[in-house]
Amino acid sequence: MTRVLVVEDDPQLVRALVINMQARRYEVDAAPDGATALRLAAARRPDVVMLDLGLPDMDGVDVIKALRGWSRVPILVLSARRASDEKVAALDAGADDYVTKPFSMDELLARLRAAVRRTEVLPLSPETTKVETDEFVIDLLAKKAVRHGRDVRLTPTEWHLLEILMTHPGRLITQKQLLQEVWGVSQSGKSNYLRVYMAQLRRKLEADPSHPRYFITEPGMGYRFEG
Repeated sequence: MTRVLVVEDDPQLVRALVINMQARRYEVDAAPDGATALRLAAARRPDVVMLDLGLPDMDGVDVIKALRGWSRVPILVLSARRASDEKVAALDAGADDYVTKPFSMDELLARLRAAVRRTEVLPLSPETTKVETDEFVIDLLAKKAVRHGRDVRLTPTEWHLLEILMTHPGRLITQKQLLQEVWGVSQSGKSNYLRVYMAQLRRKLEADPSHPRYFITEPGMGYRFEG
């Protein structure tokens, strides 16, 4: 049974979440603050964490950073904070997804199912770095890309972007994370670099670059690879 840790100080919302998740056969633990959440996470080892950012004892971003010090558990943020910089801060700290309050229960449960599915897919390792889709085949180790039977020439920068996105399938990678990984800390504000190279990747690999199927933009936040 999948165990979910809900970190939320609103008792009515906690009750609604617990009822809906238990009805779908999730096992649920609840914590009203950050300190309790960290203790429960260490003791109970949840499969997914649902986390509010506005906690009474500490900021939710600090909880994310603390968890990421020792755990890769998927973290789904639930927050009334709508500013894009707040969302990016949570994602940069290590959150996997961000749902803005108020939200529909159906959407939230769909995001939860997606987080659980990602935990069931092993991350790519040096032995399993070939990715096959309906459009293309990418061999990250051999640095070989083939689309409909024809070799695709990619630049070193394009390969670096592919490696980051494809070794984290389904996970949102923020613009800042990608810029720092590919171009270095000094270039972390130059999102135009990223837009240009992502456009090139889509033009080379997607059937319809203007409506990408695999290299998805999350406006104001970053990109994800959907294999």
